[in-house]
Amino acid sequence: MNSIDEHIAKDQSEIEAARAAGDEAKVRHLEEELKSLEEYKAHHPDEQRDPNSLEVYCDLNPEAPECRVYDD
Repeated sequence: MNSIDEHIAKDQSEIEAARAAGDEAKVRHLEEELKSLEEYKAHHPDEQRDPNSLEVYCDLNPEAPECRVYDD
């Protein structure tokens, strides 16, 4: 994806396709991903690039051990 808006639109269309196919597990997964992307976008309104999953996770969970940054 080139932008977060494209990623959000892709997830929305995939959710509809998964619902039509009756794949509830995929729907739940995509809805969680979509919610995280929308929260990330709300926290970074000026940023247009598509963040990777670690960036989204750390934005929502800055206290997580995986997200700690140590100054040397």
